[in-house]
Amino acid sequence: MAQHVSGQHLQIFEGRKVRTVWDESAQEWYFSVADVVSVLTDSSDVKQYIKKMRTRDPELGARWGTICTPTRMMASDGKYYNTQASNMEGIFRIIQSIPSPKAEPFKQWMSQVAASRVNQMIDPELSIEQAMDDYRRLGYTESWINQRLKTIEIRKGLTDEWKRGGVTKAIDFATLTDLMSKTWSGLTTREYKRYKGLTKENLRDNMTNMELLLNALAEESASQLSKERNPEGFVANATVAKEGAEVAKIARDDFEKRLGRSVISSERAIDHLNPSGSLPLNEAGEFGE
Repeated sequence: MAQHVSGQHLQIFEGRKVRTVWDESAQEWYFSVADVVSVLTDSSDVKQYIKKMRTRDPELGARWGTICTPTRMMASDGKYYNTQASNMEGIFRIIQSIPSPKAEPFKQWMSQVAASRVNQMIDPELSIEQAMDDYRRLGYTESWINQRLKTIEIRKGLTDEWKRGGVTKAIDFATLTDLMSKTWSGLTTREYKRYKGLTKENLRDNMTNMELLLNALAEESASQLSKERNPEGFVANATVAKEGAEVAKIARDDFEKRLGRSVISSERAIDHLNPSGSLPLNEAGEFGE
């Protein structure tokens, strides 16, 4: 039975993509076994390689049901299938049965993903230059990347205004952000992330172009109003923040009337912009249970 997971991520090892999923209950990453074997062996038939590997290693074969967990992951056709996945401990055991010169470098890479590197991959704002590289490797378009980086600049401008107005506590920043999100989108940040099936991931990294534009409009409007009015204290800043978000709400309502549908999407940007994801699979569902 699959564990409680949320949100697929693509990690990069030597230019090869490895699908991972965050297990919310266990607070750990699960890696696609097929992708790991493909990276380490360059096999043309990973499914058969796994079968032979289990036969060669009876202990591994006997423990396979506990090492691997059926986890929904996106295949090359853009659809989701139950796929054999394992946490780091399980992957390390599988690697023991693979004679590959990449084994040790891959172990080190996994450790980095699970430790310091994982935070940067989930929240690329930690480094703008690294963010651009990460976004490109993960398949985002240049137009989306440029827009995303612009929204980072806009966000910083707004938080600088809040600081200037006396807002300093992290909880107050989060409350103002939720207020704005609820005003223009109808969802708080947590509700918005849940709607998109996210956990620790950065919400803006998973917004479509239109969602990014509207969120940026809200934040830039609030920033400009703040510069004109010079609010002092949390309450005054909250009033200005809400007004800025209302500008985006009006724009959203008008556009949706013309469009005929909501622009608030459950899709994550990477799925929306690049449905296939160019995953290293031979055919849809080949490595599923």
